[in-house]
This record gives sequence, C-alpha cells and structure tokens, in this order.
Amino acid sequence: MTSVIADPRAPHSAARRKGPNLEKWGWIYMRVSGVLLVILIFGHLFVNLLVGEGIHGIDFAFVAGKYATPFWQWWDVLMLWLALIHGANGMRTIVNDYVTHGTARRVLVWALWLAAGFLIVLGTLVVFTFDACLGFDPDTASDLIIGICAP
Repeated sequence: MTSVIADPRAPHSAARRKGPNLEKWGWIYMRVSGVLLVILIFGHLFVNLLVGEGIHGIDFAFVAGKYATPFWQWWDVLMLWLALIHGANGMRTIVNDYVTHGTARRVLVWALWLAAGFLIVLGTLVVFTFDACLGFDPDTASDLIIGICAP
C-alpha cells in the first residue's frame, strides 16, 4: 500500500472551520509577547539590581517609590499580564498535546485560564491600589516614605 502526500498548494478537502484561526493568533502572541517580556524583564532587573544600591536597596520604601509613579505601575502590570497569558497559553499547548481525553482537556484548559485570569485581576489590583501610606508612622518610616506620605 502506498501513501501519496497531497500537494501543499492544493485546497483542503475538509471544510475549514469558520471564524478566526485561534491557534495562529496564539502562535503569533507567543512570539511577540516573548520579545516584549525579554525587554520588560531585563529593564526590571536593571532598575532593581544594578541602579542605585543594587539588591541591598530593595525594601518597602524602594517599591513604594516605584509604585508612586504611573510609569512603573504600567511597566509591572504589562509584565504581569504578558507573562501570565504567555505562560497559560504555553500550558494550554502542552495540555492539548498530551491530554487525550476530551473532557479532561477542556477542564484543564478552563482551569488554566481561570487561574491566569484570577492572578491577573489580583495582581492588577495590588499594583494600582498599592498605598505606601497605609499605617504610616513618621517615627519609624524611612526618608523616602516620609517624603511620599508626609502632609
């Protein structure tokens, strides 16, 4: 018995599913988000570890100073969103490749997206509602916190 490989330029005999090709867009997202994440992560590491006092300067006051500006809030939220969606999409691909039972695959993919969505919402709320002045005590606070919170 011989098998014939179809001409790559021949039209598909099976009817193509209508609507957007989600696998193609997932593939494109992984490449674009990967490049953006490399830039965002190395920028994050540079600012946190090499500028100023290095790792010894990272404390509550450092984070409060960063989150006092919208630029760093959006930087960290963009990094959070891209990383969580990138990771969940990668896990979805692994589940689709290795889980053969249809119901188990759907349950796992739904669980992945629910977990990623929950962490995205929670992380975004933490970044944008962060209040360094909550419980502010001028007697024990550092100079940076006093500069941010003092009336």
